[in-house]
Amino acid sequence: MTAYVALLRAVNVGGRKLIMKDLKAIGEELGLASPRTFIASGNLLFASRATVAELREMIEARVGQHMRADVSVLIRTAKEMADVAAANPFAELPGSKVAAIFLNQAPSHNALESAGGIIDERLALGRREIYVAYPSGMGRSKLRLPAAAAGTARNINSVAKMAELAREME
Repeated sequence: MTAYVALLRAVNVGGRKLIMKDLKAIGEELGLASPRTFIASGNLLFASRATVAELREMIEARVGQHMRADVSVLIRTAKEMADVAAANPFAELPGSKVAAIFLNQAPSHNALESAGGIIDERLALGRREIYVAYPSGMGRSKLRLPAAAAGTARNINSVAKMAELAREME
């Protein structure tokens, strides 16, 4: 059995509400082992023998049905989450000022070239992530990053905590 973290995109922003106890219940309905949520931004931790593709398909379908909207889901194993936290290229900054934008596939080598609205943000490519450092804070940022349009961001503190919680499920 593998421990996973499912990261739901665009949940609890812009009027797209999903109560976390409902997300946990969806995990239970789908037969995921030990489902639990982490903070209210659409993070579901669980264990399963299913493949990532199977998990993504069934979680997207069930959450989409519940919310009556399309919801993209990005999935990482506990080890992959730990690797994302460990690979943070901006470790000199507090974890609350660095985000990993999770993608379903590796970003192209030129993914950062189309970034606009940069004030003091710094960007770096990961394996299937784009890291963004926000020295002045995320709330003040005007960053536009087309390569991340299908992704979902979590700050490094959250990534590290979810990696730890998921590791405990293995």
